[in-house]
Parts: sequence; structure tokens; C-alpha cells
Amino acid sequence: MKVYTKTGDTGTTSLFGGTRVPKDHARIESYGTVDELNSYIGLIRDQDINEKYKSVLIEIQDRLFTVGALLATPPDKEKLKNGEFRLQKLGISESDIEFLENEIDTMEASLVPMTHFVLPGGHTTVSYCHIARCVCRKAERLAVHLSHDEPISTLAIKYLNRLSDYLFVLARKLSFDLNAHEIKWIPRK
Repeated sequence: MKVYTKTGDTGTTSLFGGTRVPKDHARIESYGTVDELNSYIGLIRDQDINEKYKSVLIEIQDRLFTVGALLATPPDKEKLKNGEFRLQKLGISESDIEFLENEIDTMEASLVPMTHFVLPGGHTTVSYCHIARCVCRKAERLAVHLSHDEPISTLAIKYLNRLSDYLFVLARKLSFDLNAHEIKWIPRK
């Protein structure tokens, strides 16, 4: 199979199920941003960080492929001809969200409580986490925007919301682990 198909040369692409849409369609923007997020998480995972974090990030990357698949499937293509749901076995579950919450709670247990916003930065790896967090928020906004026009998985949106929280806390935890200085944002008076 060739990588290039030439079917997108006119500015359209196929969703799961074969429906062709413009490449700037809300579904494409939504799952394309999830793909971008997944790449940034891969960049974090490639850093010199604790193996436990790498393991969690691999699990997150796996779940993001599922989120992308959910976003790439229009409602009229969710069912197969035999009546089964195409992505039923792949779906995001409450346990995926609880997994993120448990990881957040574990990391926060060793951190000083926040009293101010912090400026992103302090170490390259920490900055990658903040970039991923921002891309995650963008993916969430796009998924919510898509949900105004077409039904999508509410758990996918919830997962993206919780994942952005996880990435923020991971940035703080890596700042702690790497002995990077967190700069508090103090508004001017």
C-alpha cells in the first residue's frame, strides 16, 4: 500500500465509513488536533523522565488514538451492517478518566499546593508539557464545537478535559523532579 493516494488532492478526505468531507471540516480539525496532541505527548515521552511517567504517557497515547477514532466517525457510520457499533470495543470509559485522576492525585501528593498561576517554562521538558496542555485544551474546544453540530462521545470531551489537568500537574511534578524553578505569576498592581 502506498502512503500517497492522491484522493485528497482536491482538498477533501474520508472519515471512517467513507464519507468525504473538506479537509477543514470540524471533524478533521478536531481529530487532527488530537493527533497533534499525541505527537507532543510522544515528545514528552522521549525526554529523560521517570519510566513510570513514560508508561502512563504510552497509555494516554493509546487512548488518544481512540478519541481520534471516535471523532473521525460520523454518527450515521457508527453502526455496521450487522447492527454492531463500529467503535464499541474501542470507546473511552469512566475508568480511563479515573486513571488520569488517580495519576493526578498521586503526583499532587508530593507537590506544594498552588497559591498562584505559574509561568510555563523552567526546563525544556516542562515546557513541552505546557505546550501539550495547550494543544489538549484546543482539541477539547474543537470537540465541544463539533458537538454543537453533531453528536459525539461526551466521554471523549471529558477525557480531553481531564488530560489537560494531568498535563498541567505533570509539568509541575517534572519541575519538582528536575529541580526547575517555577515562576509564580503575580499580577501587576
